[in-house]
Amino acid sequence: MSAADITLLAGLIVGLFFFLWLDIHFFARGREPNFREAVIWSLGWLALSLLAIVPVLLLEGGDDAVLYTTVYLIERSLSLDNLFVFLLLFAYFGVPYEHRPRLLFWGIVAALAMRGLFILAGSAVIEQFHFVIYPLGAALILLAYRVFRGVQENVDPDRNFMVRLVRRVYPVTGEFHGGHWFTRRDGRRWATPLFLCLAAVVFADLAFAIDSIPAAFAITRDPLIIWMGNVFALLGLRALFVLVESLIARFRYLDETIAVVLGLVGVKLLIEDLVYIGPVVSLAVIAVAFTIGIVASLIADRRDPDAELRREERVEAVTQGAGSGDSGPPAPSDLEERASARRA
Repeated sequence: MSAADITLLAGLIVGLFFFLWLDIHFFARGREPNFREAVIWSLGWLALSLLAIVPVLLLEGGDDAVLYTTVYLIERSLSLDNLFVFLLLFAYFGVPYEHRPRLLFWGIVAALAMRGLFILAGSAVIEQFHFVIYPLGAALILLAYRVFRGVQENVDPDRNFMVRLVRRVYPVTGEFHGGHWFTRRDGRRWATPLFLCLAAVVFADLAFAIDSIPAAFAITRDPLIIWMGNVFALLGLRALFVLVESLIARFRYLDETIAVVLGLVGVKLLIEDLVYIGPVVSLAVIAVAFTIGIVASLIADRRDPDAELRREERVEAVTQGAGSGDSGPPAPSDLEERASARRA
């Protein structure tokens, strides 16, 4: 690792902790943020992420700056899937709003840690066994197909490995106990639904790390650039979370757009030994794909006489769950009944 890489890595780690602290302490602390605040903060995080191009440009050069931008755009788009899944899980477990920022924080931390491990492992494996890029390319195309089918079809908390593991180790209470992960009853430790939801979030992070890291390796093999793109893609997710319902309602071709992008980078990985595709071309193709998806969504929304009804149906499809933050989470018996009903 060069001196420039060490400098960039040190600055990235320090900046990461500072920005996480900033997000936790100043973004609508202790209250529900409004849409305008979420838009302002989301634009601020986007501007900060793009400003990060400057130190990369100065320390590593123009090509690496373009590669970082491409990785960031891909990982940022995939982070939307993370948010959709988090929204499903929060609704399913009936997590009250005041506990969601804490869960989001630990979800982001877990995602950064697991992606860092996968990046290091993937970099070492690809360096030793170049042929691994072909299964990775095929995996990306398979992931594109899964995303095209829709996130909702692939998420079932009842079948979540971590949730089932927690239930095997701990009894689970039917109600929240403030912000506590555990509580004690009759001298025995019980897990709360908040911890159950955390387990589901961590497992979702693991699945997304497995899915998203190959997409970054299709763009570059530099682990520092990949992790940097992931760091900035995951920063500010709390503000973006507030906008998710609106994104679900307005961007009707979001899944299809992400699927196309993943399919393109998968094909790039498969043919890169035969055809050289430079970083600028990769960035341009991805930017064009997102532009087409956004424009097509806006046009379809304007031409659809039932657009408002369809938006409401999409929001309800993602946000419906076991209960709201006011009604409390489902009791363990209700969860088991739901699992039995789905298996039937």
